[in-house]
Amino acid sequence: MIAITNGKIVTVTGETYENGTVLVEKGKITAVGANVAIPADAEVIDVKGGWVTPGFIDAHTHISNFNEPDTMPALCKDGNEMSDPITPQVRASDAINPCDYAIEKVRNAGFTTVCTLPGSANVCGGTGIVYKLRGHTAEEMIIPGTEQMKFALGENPKRVYGTKNQMPMTRMGTAALLRQTFYDAKNYSDALLKAEKDPSKAPKPDFKLDALVPVMRREMKCRIHAHRADDICTAIRICKEFDLDFSIEHATEGYKITDVLQKNDVTCVVGPHLWGPGKQEIHGLSLHTPAALHEAGITVCLTADSGSQTQFLPATVGILMVNGLDEQAAFEGVTINPARLLGVADKMGSIEVGKDADLAVFSGHPFSSLSKCMMTMIDGVAYNKSL
Repeated sequence: MIAITNGKIVTVTGETYENGTVLVEKGKITAVGANVAIPADAEVIDVKGGWVTPGFIDAHTHISNFNEPDTMPALCKDGNEMSDPITPQVRASDAINPCDYAIEKVRNAGFTTVCTLPGSANVCGGTGIVYKLRGHTAEEMIIPGTEQMKFALGENPKRVYGTKNQMPMTRMGTAALLRQTFYDAKNYSDALLKAEKDPSKAPKPDFKLDALVPVMRREMKCRIHAHRADDICTAIRICKEFDLDFSIEHATEGYKITDVLQKNDVTCVVGPHLWGPGKQEIHGLSLHTPAALHEAGITVCLTADSGSQTQFLPATVGILMVNGLDEQAAFEGVTINPARLLGVADKMGSIEVGKDADLAVFSGHPFSSLSKCMMTMIDGVAYNKSL
């Protein structure tokens, strides 16, 4: 048994204990509180007045798939299969490199779990996966049953395929391809259901459409890259047409349509936050966006949308707090909200008895640039311990 004691315990979903203790046994949290009895045989980790939080979660990364360290000029990155605008059959899990440079860097910053998604070059980029930042094979890292399908609207698909003189060249073309893909996948899914009663009516096997069957049956979430307000509305419109379970990734201009997002109960994964105006669709970026969405009653997850740069997200969250995001929403944005979005809130995202012992210990406020992560714990195993 391990006792993490003498720290400020931020449970996120419950009480914050100014001087509390967390007990860990066999990789699980067994007790948390201000007056927890510490067994005589426990290994005591005195955090010396530091902050103890749930392990941070970034719901939208490209860790491992975007090949760090990079080369100059860059070799083909493994996160975008730019040979076809519709590639639901490709899987981020097949490009996970447990030795990727970013994994240790990000874990040392307090992150325990991430979702790696294909990039946004394609209208349908493929299947992303949730995994913990430990293990030496993809199979050890991946949390089973956490696949999520990536889509993209806006400039990226237009830029990649319009320059090849193929569809999509316009936003109209992107939306049309997305609708056609969902239409075909819906028909294929329905045909599979009919074939359960009459095998003679089974459709011809289709590897692409088969990957989208869980999407059409609301068994897999759609993660839709959309920066501009009109692209966000297009994503909502098309997903409602097909009754899909979806979230909006980036939501850069979400502050312009908070009423639409709130009405449709849309979870927004907001970020990256410190980009310059490198392309037209992010000219409207505002550091107040997370606060504006939260104040409108919208569920917000916070992302760095990166590889190793994810390590700087906690300090960036501090900047978002200066720009109006309240502290509780800030903690929720990198813990319980992404856990719920990713379907793993029964295992992580808060400090509760029975959940995985995924924790982070900081020397001061976790979102201060003056604080250091002194230990990250995953399933009860301590990393980067400097206490």
